[in-house]
Amino acid sequence: MKKRLLLAFGILFSINSIAQSGGTVMEIDGKKVSKSEFLQIYLKNNNDPKYDKQSLDEYMELFKKFKLKVAEAEALGYDTIPKLKKELAGYRKQLSQPYLIDSTKNSALVKQAYERMKNEVHAAHILVKVSENASPEDTLAAYNRIMALKKRVENGEDFAAVAKGRNGSDDPSAVRNGGDLGYFTAFQMVYQFEEAAYNTPIGKISNPIRTKFGYHILKVMDLRPARGTIKVAHIMVATGKDASVEELEAAHKKVEEIYGKLQQGESFEKLASEFSDDSQTAERGGELQLFGTGTTTRMVPEFEEAAFALKENGEISKPVQTAFGYHIIKRLDLTPLRSFDELKKEIQGKVNKDERSIITQQSFIEKLKKSYSFKDSYSKTSKWFVQNIDTNYFKGTWTADGLKSNSAMFTLDGKAFTQKDFAAYLQKNFRSFRSMDSKTLVQKQYSAWQNSEILAYEESKLDTKHPDFKALMQEYHDGILLYEIMSDKVWNKAIKDTSGLKTFFADHGSNYKWGKRYNAYVYECLNDDIAKKVAGMLKSDTISSRTVINTINKDSELNLRVRTGKFEVESTPYLKGHDLKKGVNPVYVVDGKYYIVKVDEILEPGAKTLAEAKGAATSDYQNYLEKEWLAEIAKKHPIVIHEQVLYSLGK
Repeated sequence: MKKRLLLAFGILFSINSIAQSGGTVMEIDGKKVSKSEFLQIYLKNNNDPKYDKQSLDEYMELFKKFKLKVAEAEALGYDTIPKLKKELAGYRKQLSQPYLIDSTKNSALVKQAYERMKNEVHAAHILVKVSENASPEDTLAAYNRIMALKKRVENGEDFAAVAKGRNGSDDPSAVRNGGDLGYFTAFQMVYQFEEAAYNTPIGKISNPIRTKFGYHILKVMDLRPARGTIKVAHIMVATGKDASVEELEAAHKKVEEIYGKLQQGESFEKLASEFSDDSQTAERGGELQLFGTGTTTRMVPEFEEAAFALKENGEISKPVQTAFGYHIIKRLDLTPLRSFDELKKEIQGKVNKDERSIITQQSFIEKLKKSYSFKDSYSKTSKWFVQNIDTNYFKGTWTADGLKSNSAMFTLDGKAFTQKDFAAYLQKNFRSFRSMDSKTLVQKQYSAWQNSEILAYEESKLDTKHPDFKALMQEYHDGILLYEIMSDKVWNKAIKDTSGLKTFFADHGSNYKWGKRYNAYVYECLNDDIAKKVAGMLKSDTISSRTVINTINKDSELNLRVRTGKFEVESTPYLKGHDLKKGVNPVYVVDGKYYIVKVDEILEPGAKTLAEAKGAATSDYQNYLEKEWLAEIAKKHPIVIHEQVLYSLGK
């Protein structure tokens, strides 16, 4: 979801669960805002809601500004802009999904997933690739091939040897691992694969299963209790896929050197930020996302085994080699499998996103068919399509110009869905299909079209069936308009209005000043001995910082770090509180680091130019524009607050 939604968050929140008491809390342009609508938004934006007069008055002021901006956007026709209408339609499609599933079936799958999360299954597989939309001939050929591979294993050949051998598994990793996938649990494989793994006895070979990748056979080797969810940090020294012996040796030397510093008590987080090659985690001390039971994240086996081998929080592993390089792993937390009640909401979200959602949705469609008196005429109305689909369809040039009739192919709730409707669907949805016989193609497409139309029909009724959905859509509508009009009237205007910004800066220039600054080179040394060496080298006026770095870091990249530029004293922790002079200053220590600062110039406090203060000045100018704009539109859109209703909240 985009940040533009501001107040409109994608959180399902039932109005029924907060209040159904009537009352209008506010009117704007004569339009009423109900007590329940105000309360819903108030609760979403206050983790610790208070209902005293002061708290309600303060939030009402924010709410009034919000509604004023939305009212102005509507008055200016923002809700008719095509791109915004399209965006809102996209959000509606996403938000409607939880309402378009079989809740009973969904609950059963949530419980099933939790039961599976209690154990981890160790399996290997052999894959024969085949497209989901492959022709019957290609599908049969793939099936026969996987059956032949299964027969070889059942006749005594080693599973791994068959997987990695000639004409074996189409999974490229099989050459390295013999098809062994290690241990996994619910949500870490596609659902059909997971189903087979948990339903195949240990030591046995599964029947072929079809996934979006093709046909698989599985061999289940073990089942063990789940180890829980783990959070770790790591320091990585990367090695390329085709790293030379020399590069591997250099990486190993570096990681051992870092490990040595950890053994001497240096901070893991600090070393991670300074030396880890994983740029995405280095700035947060090497911290990785959770992995293990119940997560969709899997690590390579070597990393995962080393992480779970750590016995207590804070324990640090020896360097571990993987295909990505060398890692030092620190255990941060290990959480055993939580209770079903604790995990239910999280599991629900995952069930709604993976292949299980197709099962619950299909079950829901069958229920809708019954409730809406569904009648199908496919056998009578599909013949023309089977006879007239040709190879042009797969090129996107097929048309239904020859279709003369427009009979109902199915009816739902008394509404007819006709042959011409289906023809239009066919013409729009040809891209994912390769050549196949017309009968199979028409059947596949008809099923997909029928499902989409039934769900679309039900989606059109959600506003009347579900008040919470209607309220949520109103929030998204308002959020989109709010973002767009704020961009036009405030944010972008402040950036584009250069003359206005200059005038604002001229009137408020005294707010933007530099503190005392040093134009300097800052040498950050690992210890006192290195600091003395650096100080000795800097006695020469002609020596460059690059020469100092190359000399000092000859044996270790950890010895010295150099920064250069203009540093504001009060905002630079390692300079604050030190009265430095021009030239090379004596060594001093901050947080265990030794600093030598060579000052080229001392810059006394003074006014900033607009270029130097542009970020802060632009932000302040935006605030100014918003204030002026709000005062203007407040005159155009009269607001009435019903205080008696407002102060009744929480009672």
